[in-house]
Amino acid sequence: QVQLEESGGGLVQAGGSLRLSCVASVRTFSAYTMVWFRQAPGKEREFVAGMPWSGGRTYYADSVLGRFTMSRDNAKNSVYLQMNSLKPEDTAVYYCAADSRNYVAQRVADFASWGQGTQVTVSS
Repeated sequence: QVQLEESGGGLVQAGGSLRLSCVASVRTFSAYTMVWFRQAPGKEREFVAGMPWSGGRTYYADSVLGRFTMSRDNAKNSVYLQMNSLKPEDTAVYYCAADSRNYVAQRVADFASWGQGTQVTVSS
């Protein structure tokens, strides 16, 4: 199992930006597909963005397409989520998750390794 730790959350005004980071404690980080989810109060955890370990297309939820950008640095065992043009509806706890399969699953049940989450609050 992969240990994950997110950081970078905070309070920001609508229209602002934040950059989230997720560091993985695993020897073969480059062999893991990485995904970001979020969970707003009273709502189910939902897929935000994902990147397969082999590279190629990065997948985004429609609600964040064009505003969020996911990237990874295998040398640092890290993935990032650059969030621009933030909206109050982006307020949630953001989680990263890891999976060894070479495709971007989008269901919570598909992931066994999760971080503790980082809170993002966007004020109007």
